Amino acid sequence: MKNLLKMSDLTREDINLILNKADQLKFEHKNGIEHRLLAGKTLAMIFNKSSTRTRVSFEAGMYQLGGHALFLSSADLQISRGEPLEDTARVLFRYVDGIMIRTFAQQEVEDLALHSGLPVVNGLTDYAHPCQSLANLMTVRENFAYLEGLKACYIGDGNNVCNSFVVGCVISGMTVTVACPEGYEPHPDVLKLAGDKLTITRDPKEAALGADVVYTDVWMSMGQEEEARTRKEVFGNYQVNSELMKLASKDAIVLHCLPAHRGEEITAEVFDAHAGVIFDEAENRLHAQKAVLAILMGG
Repeated sequence: MKNLLKMSDLTREDINLILNKADQLKFEHKNGIEHRLLAGKTLAMIFNKSSTRTRVSFEAGMYQLGGHALFLSSADLQISRGEPLEDTARVLFRYVDGIMIRTFAQQEVEDLALHSGLPVVNGLTDYAHPCQSLANLMTVRENFAYLEGLKACYIGDGNNVCNSFVVGCVISGMTVTVACPEGYEPHPDVLKLAGDKLTITRDPKEAALGADVVYTDVWMSMGQEEEARTRKEVFGNYQVNSELMKLASKDAIVLHCLPAHRGEEITAEVFDAHAGVIFDEAENRLHAQKAVLAILMGG
């Protein structure tokens, strides 16, 4: 494990290592126990997409680990003026100890890891969101004490969040059902990897039946605002509401990566009923990412 580029790069042992470390770091943080595992280390944070949770959690996480986070927007870098990515990567190798990048193309993350020689963490691409997936798995394990054998469902767009959620669940021994409209399925690579552990349906009720974990995300990701009217029509029946939750397991939890659009992908009633778990999930981004940084940058 040299980088975190996408969930399919990880084994079940890798995921367990990260989650166990995250649990430890969360306990220590809650109990005022310092863990300066990255003292003197610097993380370059490249943002080509805006963010709330990603920036704050990585920046706070590096501080808590005793290191320093350096925020770099696309406007701050010579890449925006035509410098090749490989040249920027080689320069960063001379200055910092690791890179987190939040951008559009997955290939950009892969190339950065190839040319920089540094640990690279994918903070989000159009294809994958592995940090969110690890926070999801951490939250599920906190609520059920295990992962293998659980049934999860995802309601909505087969986007980057869905891709990483499916792969993370499958590697961890869970089964997943994705309810999405035709043409909005997860990436073909995800379908191939998941095999018979993944079911695709057009019926959200079928997906939710007996589910231990019900997950949803916004109907429109960043950059899709022009599709707003079309997507609201296409996804109108793909809402996590009280009727849907009646079909899930009696102990089912609801996850949402935030920000949430109440009244669209999830009702205010369901969101408020499960807000404790949803905001635990948001907090767990901090702890899971700290675990990844500690493992990659601190040995």
